[in-house]
Amino acid sequence: MKAAEILGIDEVKFIEPDFAALTENTFTAGLAMIQADEGRLLLDEHEDPVGMAFHGPHGWIAGSFLFRNPSVPLIELFESVNGEIFQEDRAVWARAVREYFSTALAKDVPPSIDDLNPTRYGILTALIKSIWGEGHPETCIDCCCGSGVGSAVLRGLGFSPLSFDNDESLLSRGLTEKRLLADETMWIDGTIASRYIEPVPKGIVIMAGEFNSFNQDMWERIICELCSIAHDILITVGTEKETVLVEEWGAAMERSIVVNENPADPIYDRWVCRVLPE
Repeated sequence: MKAAEILGIDEVKFIEPDFAALTENTFTAGLAMIQADEGRLLLDEHEDPVGMAFHGPHGWIAGSFLFRNPSVPLIELFESVNGEIFQEDRAVWARAVREYFSTALAKDVPPSIDDLNPTRYGILTALIKSIWGEGHPETCIDCCCGSGVGSAVLRGLGFSPLSFDNDESLLSRGLTEKRLLADETMWIDGTIASRYIEPVPKGIVIMAGEFNSFNQDMWERIICELCSIAHDILITVGTEKETVLVEEWGAAMERSIVVNENPADPIYDRWVCRVLPE
């Protein structure tokens, strides 16, 4: 469902400029300053507020409260216009919000060059299936998803991907190629992913990339953050040296790590780390 449809209106624009901004209270204050004549309050299945929209001189403007709370002035504005109350499951609203911002990203951001090797589909499918089998479906985070080959493989195996990356051009490519789906995708910083994602059963980091002195701290934060929100994690890296770092970071998060070599892919996914609770 589209966000506007959930709110019972024809068209809506969010006050937040992008998905990552949904945690910022600045936009709550901005929404409360609208000269409104109508309002909508969206409650989830537990009757917690997850969205608000107001009609003003520039049409309907909404704010999402999946990751922050509405302010007292905002509630007062809603009451002053005798606003209507709607209800929808939080998960449905979350998908609609992701769809809104991902669609805007794909429209506004030129996609990166598509340099995906087609053989990666088969190699990754065989790898993930050998460890987890088919999905049921379970939610699986595709951390640092790039242009979405991991998400496409997860979806093909029956899992429900929840994909994110901090590179908007790669996300735009993945959305253009349909490897990423708009309602499953977020443009966020992986070092703070837990601000946006509740704990889920599984997570992957495919081809984590070269760990070096310039990016090692960043990768440590990303992987530790993933450990805080995913139960069973697969991380693939290119060299055995990088598996040692994954083991160190996992141990710091009180995780056990099983490392195996994957000769099917000598470049991208040569080493596979499975990170599990101790």
